[in-house]
Amino acid sequence: MTATTPTNMALLALLFLLVAAHWLVPDDPTQRNFHFMPDMVDSKAHEAQAPPPVVSAGFSIDLRPPAGSVARGFLPLPYEATPGGALRAGAELENPYPRDDSAAITRGGAVFASICSPCHGAGALGDGSVVSRGVPAPPSLLADHARALEDGQIYHIISFGQQNMAPHASQVERDDRWKLVSYIRSLQRSVEAR
Repeated sequence: MTATTPTNMALLALLFLLVAAHWLVPDDPTQRNFHFMPDMVDSKAHEAQAPPPVVSAGFSIDLRPPAGSVARGFLPLPYEATPGGALRAGAELENPYPRDDSAAITRGGAVFASICSPCHGAGALGDGSVVSRGVPAPPSLLADHARALEDGQIYHIISFGQQNMAPHASQVERDDRWKLVSYIRSLQRSVEAR
């Protein structure tokens, strides 16, 4: 006997096992196979907008969130999308980042470059690339009017939009909106220093 005999015997046994398994499979393709986990195959389907299902004891399952609950990661902004709401936000909201927070300004610059610069331009002058394609030019963020806005007003405008500007709350996270305000303020300070 050689050293390969046990290997050959194992392979021969595997061959017999596969042939036996082949004979156990039904020849009729219309016959259903055996279900190892029938609950996975025959699960109870429920339509997304259907009323809540009734369970065994007659109780129904209410899948709606409780009144007043807030979704994880989403804090509602309690201001209206109006000029009055922007004024109120300017009076009540304060930027949580200090004026000279370089990390916040750097992150705000990255957000500005990817989200805001197509319209407002790299220098925030309102000369972005979309203006050359027929989109109305936004106002310069370095103008006196923009510098006179409160931080909360700028945050409100980013969140809810204003005039031709669309709301960006779904594109820019809450924290990044404040960092964006910090970056805009740093641009405004650099113009004032000239």
